[in-house]
Amino acid sequence: METFESIIAWLENLIWNTPDAMPAMVVILLAFGIFITFRLSFIQIRHFKHGIKVVTGAYDDPDDEGDINHFQALSTALSATVGIGNIAGVALAIHYGGPGALFWMWVTAVLGMAIKFTEVTLAQEYRIKNKDGTVSGGPMYYIEKGLGPNWKWLAFAFSISAAVCAFLTGNAVQANTVADVMNSDFEIPRALTGFITASLVAAVILGGIKRIGYVTARLVPFMATLYVLAGLIILLLHYDQVIPSLWVILTNAFNPQAGVLGVGSGTLIFTLSYGVQRGLFSNEAGQGSAPIAHSAAKTDQPVREGVVALLEPFIDTLIVCSITGLVIVTTGAWDMHHSASVDPGGDTISYVIQDTGQNVLVFENGVPQNGEMQRYNIPVATMYTDREQTVPFTGQIENIFISPTIVTEDGAQMDRLFGGVVENGAPLTSRAFEIGLAPIMPGGGFIVTFAVLLFAISTSISWSYYGDRSAQYLFGFKSIFWYRIAFVGMHFFGAVVSLTTIWMFGDVMLGLMAFFNIIALVALSGVAVKITRKYFENTEV
Repeated sequence: METFESIIAWLENLIWNTPDAMPAMVVILLAFGIFITFRLSFIQIRHFKHGIKVVTGAYDDPDDEGDINHFQALSTALSATVGIGNIAGVALAIHYGGPGALFWMWVTAVLGMAIKFTEVTLAQEYRIKNKDGTVSGGPMYYIEKGLGPNWKWLAFAFSISAAVCAFLTGNAVQANTVADVMNSDFEIPRALTGFITASLVAAVILGGIKRIGYVTARLVPFMATLYVLAGLIILLLHYDQVIPSLWVILTNAFNPQAGVLGVGSGTLIFTLSYGVQRGLFSNEAGQGSAPIAHSAAKTDQPVREGVVALLEPFIDTLIVCSITGLVIVTTGAWDMHHSASVDPGGDTISYVIQDTGQNVLVFENGVPQNGEMQRYNIPVATMYTDREQTVPFTGQIENIFISPTIVTEDGAQMDRLFGGVVENGAPLTSRAFEIGLAPIMPGGGFIVTFAVLLFAISTSISWSYYGDRSAQYLFGFKSIFWYRIAFVGMHFFGAVVSLTTIWMFGDVMLGLMAFFNIIALVALSGVAVKITRKYFENTEV
């Protein structure tokens, strides 16, 4: 496992975290976003209203070829994008990159609207009809049909990375985050959470895209509305902090400063990289996943579904992610200690010892005497033996570099301690909502717990479709059923393994998907421009 983690960490650094330089994938995504925005004459601004008109059903025709309507296609794609990235991803970006990372998520979203339009338009143009009457589309098809048989290797490379990414980023990461939140909030075993969510996912995905579209068209609007309303209430309660928080975000975007506790990078490249990386993870622009869902839409005009798709980054990042980020910054939750139970052997806990020959950390009155106990590499505050934090811990943590064990001064063993820690991921967002809603609703963090549960399930549901279309392209139509079975198994597995490893592996596969897709988008950008011009010349908008 250690060897596997080392390989994944090396690959992630190669793709996303180039030392002392702007990472390759950040450059590629930003460059193509700028290029296609200008080539399509800022379509994300000029035809934004047309996208709204299409998605509300103004152009729906039930006789058009396809499996689901425009709204269901948007909901399916949004259920994959509006998810853990909006809750845990934003928190991760702010924790590692500081508040300024949110600004770069916004930049990614604006450029991503043009990218999403391009890839979905091409996917509709080159989709195929299956023997059972359903349709399939996505980058693998517009690569093969648009660029010709000599480029089929690229279509295979994309499909392989998409199938694996569906297992990880769109599935295991979702299960892992839910299990993490449920364990943190209620101490529910990860395996139990994984079993329940895997069962729910299986109940939907085995019914195919029509059942997926039916469920997501109802689940996505409900969960997004609930989450957004809760966030807006917090911002209203803390209205005096909204403008100062926006100023902090903007200034830190170009001149990052580490927080009081050391949270945030303090370096521009790292802040920019995490903002773009988490922005991509959240809205998936350029990744090539959403075109697979939008290919199933009932329409005979590829551009019509393209303008629907450009709404996704706006909804996902400029609205939902912004609310999450502003709640985290306005409440100050990103740079403070939070009361929590601490598992000394948890994967987020590390130790620094003054005498490197020792394997014991000694505590007196809750304070380490010969080193530090850290959470996310930031020292924890005073540790207590009780949840109410009335009895400071005196004793030691033994075998800290092997199998940490808590031993009190009278020789008794404990499973965990309690005290102040810096949070990250979904737990950080949960704490921010808890702080923000405290004046009117104690325990408001449970809204995040509920949202995480719904977001994760809906995201996994949609990503199963992306993965099974990739499996179909690689191995044929009969492989879809077996892929779905394996997908459910991976969902359970993701709930019980290390969060760090799963996120890193997901980032690697996400980067590869985007890289293969961007190659095709650059090569076919002229086709997209031609189709777009022809459509708007002949359509009254």
